[in-house]
Amino acid sequence: MRSDKIKVGPQAAPHRSLLYALGLTDEELKKPLIGIVSSQNDIVPGHMNLDKIVDAVKQGVALAGGVPIVFPAIAVCDGIAMGHEGMKYSLVSRELIADSTEAMAIAHAFDALVMVPNCDKNVPGLLMAAARLNIPTILVSGGAMSAGIIGKKKLSLVSAFEGVGAYKAGKIDAKKLTEIEQKCCPSCGSCSGMFTANSMNCLTEVLGMGLPGNGTIPAVQSARIRLAKQAGMKVMELLEKNIRPRDIMTYDAFLNAMTVDMALGCSTNSMLHLPAIAHECGYKLDMHLANEISEKTPNLCHLSPAGPHFIEELNEAGGIPAVMKELDKKGLLKTDLMTVTGKTVAENIADAENKDEEIIRPIDKPYSETGGIAALFGNLAPEGSVVKRSAVAPEMLVHKGPARVFDSEEEAIAAIWGGKIKDGDVVVIRYEGPKGGPGMREMLSPTSAIMGAGLGSTVALITDGRFSGASRGAAIGHVSPEAALGGPIGLIEEGDIISINIPEHKLDLEVSNEVLKERRKNWKPRQPKITTGYLARYAKLVSSGTSGAVLS
Repeated sequence: MRSDKIKVGPQAAPHRSLLYALGLTDEELKKPLIGIVSSQNDIVPGHMNLDKIVDAVKQGVALAGGVPIVFPAIAVCDGIAMGHEGMKYSLVSRELIADSTEAMAIAHAFDALVMVPNCDKNVPGLLMAAARLNIPTILVSGGAMSAGIIGKKKLSLVSAFEGVGAYKAGKIDAKKLTEIEQKCCPSCGSCSGMFTANSMNCLTEVLGMGLPGNGTIPAVQSARIRLAKQAGMKVMELLEKNIRPRDIMTYDAFLNAMTVDMALGCSTNSMLHLPAIAHECGYKLDMHLANEISEKTPNLCHLSPAGPHFIEELNEAGGIPAVMKELDKKGLLKTDLMTVTGKTVAENIADAENKDEEIIRPIDKPYSETGGIAALFGNLAPEGSVVKRSAVAPEMLVHKGPARVFDSEEEAIAAIWGGKIKDGDVVVIRYEGPKGGPGMREMLSPTSAIMGAGLGSTVALITDGRFSGASRGAAIGHVSPEAALGGPIGLIEEGDIISINIPEHKLDLEVSNEVLKERRKNWKPRQPKITTGYLARYAKLVSSGTSGAVLS
């Protein structure tokens, strides 16, 4: 056992003395030490229930003959951090989670790990750490939040963000906004739509690192507790068989994840997280690959924000195994891959059943023949950009309009709320990338302001920042290179015509190369406002190309 170095032999006497100080017995020191990474805290609704999940995992580990030992991981609530400087810390927290988990696991010589995340950056951060450490590991998330309800209409967090836009536009009154904010998030769990947290929890299941049901069983159901116990027991089997994360997260497993991503219409943030996790496994995923997979993968689900359905409904319809089984009917998945169940993908989905063809469309009756996410390229995004195609109004799939240029999210929101954005405009928000922000903030507030103002089918938004999984409309993010690194988005001037063609994967600025060259001569980099602390160090790493973070 890896833990023998701190348990066995006279040289381990000091280590044993500290383990005794923990209350461990001689009998326990003869067993494997299983680290349980707990993301529980009292500020993130998706994590407030993780103490119960962790307790269930501990029972499972003990039942199977291991010694469970809990240590923490930080977690940021993207919803609470949204729209102010706190969002600058959201994406970078992924690196802190991965780095600190790596440090704890190696420093204390754990034999195996059970990781208990739930929300946006904890899932990819812990998967990155699992790949680096490559010791037997399983993830079990805390589950999805229940959808809110007003009358017969279901709600989610995005209802509150869009409610603000509707209120500012005079479309609803303060009483209605209060009702929305009090009812849209009715329980613990990761926000109820196919936003980033639930996207990554579902893709964890596809990668083979979570048990079936990990992505969709609601937080409030006892089935989630049973799943956690099973994860605790299963990690002992992984340890016995020496099945490790990189045995599971193969290149083909990532192709499966990208394929299911397209079928589900996941968050555009998956195009940041999957490449970063793959990077830790030694693989390179790029945006061109995303388009190749999207072109042959039908979109089977329209979950909020793309449609009216929620994670709890996907779970009742058969969950991720049912989606994967539909895709396998056309041979779109690699099914001979190992998973944390100890079985192959084929074995895991053999008995899956699509119980609701409105929630999970049959493979021969999809919402569209192409996937829910598209990467766009052109002179405005030579290294690519990302849009959630499934959440774009049909009339906005091809759009051309004048640029309305803003150098921060706050400036853009003020203009939208002030009625200064008109039908046909293309809102440009720049200097919000990894270096320029720094931190690459999510733009849920401006997209929600556009939707709330009733401009979702007439106004586009592009940014070198990123979009929340809850964003909808013609929102094109991750435009690369970012403005702070000299990307063309930094050269756009007010009124320039921007051409968007999502079906053809194009994003272009209708300005001649000669004009762009002249503008570049006069371009001066805008310095980030934050110059000290972790964010400043992060921005320098991004600038030098040495960060494995968003650039992976």
